[in-house]
Amino acid sequence: MIPEPDPALARALAVDLADAGYTGARLRALWGVAADEALGRGMALPARREVAGSRSDVAVLARLFFLGSPVPLSDAQTALRTATVPGVEKLGLVRIADGSVIPSVLIRPQAYVDEHGAGEWWIASDIDESVRSGPLPEDHVLGVGGASLTLAGLQLPTPAVRVLDLGSGCGIQSLRARRDSPEVTATDISEAALRFTRLNALLNDVDGIRTLRGSLFEPIGEEVFDRVVSNPPFVITPRGADVPAYEYRDGGLTGDALVRDIVTTVGAHLTPGGIAQLLGNWEYVDGRDGLHRVRDWVAASPVPLDAWVIERDRMDPIAYAELWIRDGGTVPGTAAFESMLAAWLDDFEAREVREVGFGYILLRRASDGRPSLSRFERVEGVIGANAALGMHLAESLRAHDRQTRLSDDELAAAVLLAAGDVTEARHYLPGAEDPSVIELRQGGGFGRTLAVDPALAALVGASDGDLPVGRLIAAIAELLEVDPELLRADLLPRVRGLLEDGFLTFTDRPGPPPASPSDTRR
Repeated sequence: MIPEPDPALARALAVDLADAGYTGARLRALWGVAADEALGRGMALPARREVAGSRSDVAVLARLFFLGSPVPLSDAQTALRTATVPGVEKLGLVRIADGSVIPSVLIRPQAYVDEHGAGEWWIASDIDESVRSGPLPEDHVLGVGGASLTLAGLQLPTPAVRVLDLGSGCGIQSLRARRDSPEVTATDISEAALRFTRLNALLNDVDGIRTLRGSLFEPIGEEVFDRVVSNPPFVITPRGADVPAYEYRDGGLTGDALVRDIVTTVGAHLTPGGIAQLLGNWEYVDGRDGLHRVRDWVAASPVPLDAWVIERDRMDPIAYAELWIRDGGTVPGTAAFESMLAAWLDDFEAREVREVGFGYILLRRASDGRPSLSRFERVEGVIGANAALGMHLAESLRAHDRQTRLSDDELAAAVLLAAGDVTEARHYLPGAEDPSVIELRQGGGFGRTLAVDPALAALVGASDGDLPVGRLIAAIAELLEVDPELLRADLLPRVRGLLEDGFLTFTDRPGPPPASPSDTRR
């Protein structure tokens, strides 16, 4: 475990990293595209070969803190001229032996983009499986992975007075939350994780992050927050001597009970209207849908909650076990791998788990005690760690709240606009005059594709911020020669859905007075 970080030494190290140009772009240029892609697949050797002969400051720091390789003491002294090698050793980040400086941690640049602009953090963590040989220790503090990047991108980019980062790990969610909040509290059961959180805050000159040690909500007592973010130790892990209990991914409970406990408890720590966002796994037990389990957890909360749950992936027990055994650095073909795989499969079989779902959970404490949002869905397709997703979620929530307050007559009087990222695709059978399928496709957000009928396609196509919804429906009814009232009853609920999904947006322009069904003039 690294010692408590010394603020002056940490900031001196930041000066050396900045002076050397220790950025993601500079490192990629240093070792090239092919080696960089190999790093993404967990292979450090090609990058090591590319920088082996260079003694520039950035190459020395890259070998030391990115690739986890020893460097000559003389080279390290030059690259760490401000913090000094003894100072960095005092921080617990390196050790000196036989004329070499040997890394004890990794420090890697991590770029970010949000509503405030683009930037880059330096993120320190324990040496990972791409650099070390053999399994990880159980108290390993993870760096920035795919899941943490996903949650950072999903965080709502809206102001919040107080944010709780539940299970902070290396602290990346705290750094992200601090961009929109003056006060962030980071909790973790691991003191090592909290020290990394404090170190990373110092390296990036970020204040306003309070750290508390303890399990889940225990350290905060009865405190409440405007926002809770959590990439919790949600991995479903069999209890037994053959399977390591990694602190960063295993909460010590059976099955998906840890995610259940967060969902049922978090409402008490949210202010009215406060929002919790977390990642999680949920089990499909004996044929029962996993999303139905999550729905039951939300219903069991003593505090009424709005819920939007998105399942992004589903895995069978064999694939799930293999993923997490490999994640810990144990490879197939070894006795340890076989033993752990057997333990996982025995656990799933004993509890009748057929599949495991993974996804995103957004919960909101209902301001008036009456939840209005209950959305449990599967979203297919590949979605990266996209900073725009957070804004998409925020806009979807605003659209939901606004359309919920409108009666059908008020919605019919609203003037709407088709979102700029929406396109239409029409598919025809050979020789046919009319399309057999019409699709609306979303370029941003979750990249949804919706099959629609000609009436709804016409309504979206005509939503240009000019005429209100009611007039457009009347015109489409006359064009299609259908009853306007029946068409309105059919389209308005679907318009509400298109608003929530971001295919349509509200304008603030009032529409002209309502038209009679026969008035189709534009």
